[in-house]
Amino acid sequence: MRRPLVLLAIVLLAVATAAVAADFPTGQLIPDVKCSANASQSYALYLPSNYDPARAWPVIFAFDPAARGRMPVERYQAAAEKYGYIAAGSNDSRNGSWQGSAAAAIAMVGDVTVRFKTDEKLMYLAGMSGGARVVLGIALGNNRTAGVIASSAGFPDSKTRKTVQFPLFMTAGTEDFNLMEMRRVNRELTSPHRLVVFEGPHVWLSSELAVEAVEWMEIQAMKSGRKPRDEERIDRIFAARKTGATTLPDLTSLIADFQGLRDVSELSARAAEMGRDKHVREALKKEREEESREERLSQEIVEAEAKLPSADTRQQALAELRDYWKHLSTMANAPTDSADRRLGRRVLRGLALSVSERTTDPQYLRIVDEFRPKGGVR
Repeated sequence: MRRPLVLLAIVLLAVATAAVAADFPTGQLIPDVKCSANASQSYALYLPSNYDPARAWPVIFAFDPAARGRMPVERYQAAAEKYGYIAAGSNDSRNGSWQGSAAAAIAMVGDVTVRFKTDEKLMYLAGMSGGARVVLGIALGNNRTAGVIASSAGFPDSKTRKTVQFPLFMTAGTEDFNLMEMRRVNRELTSPHRLVVFEGPHVWLSSELAVEAVEWMEIQAMKSGRKPRDEERIDRIFAARKTGATTLPDLTSLIADFQGLRDVSELSARAAEMGRDKHVREALKKEREEESREERLSQEIVEAEAKLPSADTRQQALAELRDYWKHLSTMANAPTDSADRRLGRRVLRGLALSVSERTTDPQYLRIVDEFRPKGGVR
């Protein structure tokens, strides 16, 4: 993995940023831009309606797990228009080899930064699922990334960090099989970060949430000095965040984000009071217990799978595993929403997606297929 990341770092450091004349429409999504240096690589593109080739623009480079460049650009289009960003989504990076994703990243970043005048201090990376692991791998391999927006997956080696050199905004759905991983990253990371959990499965963030993510990056850029302070913008974003800060995690994140930009003493007092509330403490405890239950259930199934190769334990393991999958399917298909249904959907889909990495037992795979949830990554 290191060599492709080093190559991308070289591109980010060395590629010319002078604009190259290009006749692209503004204010509309362009689904397929061929890279000048490598026509086999392409990307979807959005230029804001007020795009001016004379000024330098921030850029969001986006990576989808299935090489659907149009999808993330559609999600970030409203944010790009509102805050003046170029958005580009690779049509070639997909789940698979790091070399392929690195080549796609090098081609797209190189082409965008040569065609358009870009602000090298404001280069952002966004990805979903395997694409999130790609962008986090890229960001860990260079020190030029202004920020990362990671949807539905964490670090490429699945290991958490205490600090990273870039701001990290994360999203995950309540039924996302990677939700537990995202919560773990959120708890352990101490450098600037934020996690937003929405109602839904393993999907790209919504356009509305993409605006919120870009606003968070705007605040981080102003705090770090990557861009000048805009007091009106800070006030507007701060007011919106205060209105939506109804939970202790929301308040804690809000205080951390605006410390040094606005007076947060009143918010700190409210957070301290909320932290002493018995119901709040019980809710946080229940969340951790749910995570432990999810981890334990997944581990029990993996341990039962490990018994399949032995003739002595195979039949019992198959019976146990069928019971597990049937139970999960019943939970996941319950008619009304509940913590149990969300847990069932997370575990069922997560284990089904990764089962081929753990076993090739044909009889067991037929059981998995019987209960495998329908639908793919969105």
